[in-house]
Amino acid sequence: MHIMKRRILYSLLITATLGLSSCESFLSENPKDQITEEQAYQNSTLLYLNTVASLYTQVGANGGGAGLQGTDRGLYDLNTFTTDEAMLPTRGGDWYDGGLWQNLFLHNWGTKNDLVKGSWDYLYKVIAQTNQSLDKLKEILENNPENISVPKYISEVRAFRAMYYYYLLDMFARVPLVTSSSVAMEDVVQSERSAVFNFVRTELEESVEDLSDAHSNLTGEYYGRITKPVAYFLLAKLALNAEVYADDNWTDGTKLDGKNIKFTVDGTEMNAWEATIAYCDKIAGLGYKLEPKFESNFSLKNESSVENIFTIPMDANLYKNEFYNLIRSRHYNHGNAYGQGGWNGSSATKEALDAFGYGTSSQDPRFELTYYAGKVEGPNGTIKLDDGTDLEYVPSEITLDLSGKASEKTAGARMKKYELDASATNDGKLQSNDIVLFRYADVLLMYVEAVLGAPSEPYANDITNDVNALAVYNAVRARAGHLPVTSVSRNELLQERKFEFAFENQRWFDLQRVVGVSETIRIMEAHGQDSRLLPKQKFTKVERFQMLYPIPGREIRLLGKEILSQNEGYN
Repeated sequence: MHIMKRRILYSLLITATLGLSSCESFLSENPKDQITEEQAYQNSTLLYLNTVASLYTQVGANGGGAGLQGTDRGLYDLNTFTTDEAMLPTRGGDWYDGGLWQNLFLHNWGTKNDLVKGSWDYLYKVIAQTNQSLDKLKEILENNPENISVPKYISEVRAFRAMYYYYLLDMFARVPLVTSSSVAMEDVVQSERSAVFNFVRTELEESVEDLSDAHSNLTGEYYGRITKPVAYFLLAKLALNAEVYADDNWTDGTKLDGKNIKFTVDGTEMNAWEATIAYCDKIAGLGYKLEPKFESNFSLKNESSVENIFTIPMDANLYKNEFYNLIRSRHYNHGNAYGQGGWNGSSATKEALDAFGYGTSSQDPRFELTYYAGKVEGPNGTIKLDDGTDLEYVPSEITLDLSGKASEKTAGARMKKYELDASATNDGKLQSNDIVLFRYADVLLMYVEAVLGAPSEPYANDITNDVNALAVYNAVRARAGHLPVTSVSRNELLQERKFEFAFENQRWFDLQRVVGVSETIRIMEAHGQDSRLLPKQKFTKVERFQMLYPIPGREIRLLGKEILSQNEGYN
């Protein structure tokens, strides 16, 4: 039984997404609502639907733990509520869940953490499905080498799989590289972080030229798909993170030098920073621009954005993808005012408020576009609490445990970033705003970071007045209503990214890359010590090994330590 369990981990079969089933009933009936495997691949349209299109149903999700962003208990939570950007405070009987959300804040996660397990399961589930698609496509190409569509499908699926391994690389580092659905469990090998990094890079480099130039955020044939700009974006992120991703000894206090990590772009050898700039330039050359208004990227019909690069399509009538992040932030009565739900949870941290200059004359204009604060207007005027008083969010009273406080249900600035869809269904989770994963503002700020190069200590010395870097940096700032600057420092860049990408699943990635591990630890420990914890709570000292998440203990027990070993520092 133990061996049997091992063998099924990476051999998930094609599910019934399009009416397919790999299981044979104990009855000898031929179901009328299903098609055979032979029928599923009999023409190019069906081949595409059943090997490529079916994969994209996994990018979004309608259940906890799944999807690249949008639901709860998954990747978004691990990369948001573990940082100084946002928290899910306990509010009396709400949001304790056995200490789950507090422990994210306190950096007290372990090998049994539900969010860690859920994220690992989701990522490998999708990889298993991509492997099946690739095996089938390669089989068809071998039998019909004249088929001109299949090589393009193979490249698209390889790039899609690379994106999922990218998230595994970032979060878990040392993971098994499984590239076929026929791999026996005894042949699975855990790869070092550098090997995973090189695999992702190679897959993207070898696939990208077969991909379409199309803007995948636009409705049409390539809507929601991996296209050239999406692959270039991932390659830029890989290059920018090369010092982190290529380091197999991330806890030893030493770091690699990006100048010595080589990429080849269009036949030219470049270091990590040069490659980042080259890929950013490629994306710019494909026609992306900043939207004149920041909020347009998150509007109800944001498919027309000239800035968004990769999104999760959302349409209550067409897709099952759901968006939890808005409803779990807003107060119950806030949602009720629109006939929708409110879970009264996630809020901006004190550090986020301070960074935005909340309540001061220098408050960043993006604050009001990102957060609800103060009294809240609904479709029929100011929203009321159950006692008849006005609903008023109190940002500055946020603490990790609000139980018993007067502001228990109202403390904290709440997520606003996406325009509220009054016609959303399923309690507000099925909405019209596409979920933004990658956008061009990030490309511009990646360019600036690449010009700055490797983080040094002290970080105050990291500064540039490069003309091109200043041009793109000031473009992002100008849209927010700021005057141009004549230089930009590393710390200023990190701050700008905090303003620009709040609630976009970026902060955890940004912290350790932009300013390095040592500064990330300092920032997070200061964050923990300044959060007005209750006496019974203790902020766990942040350790270097916590820059990665643990491999779920269940997986190690299931596969055996000879196949899968734990990341250093975790028991």
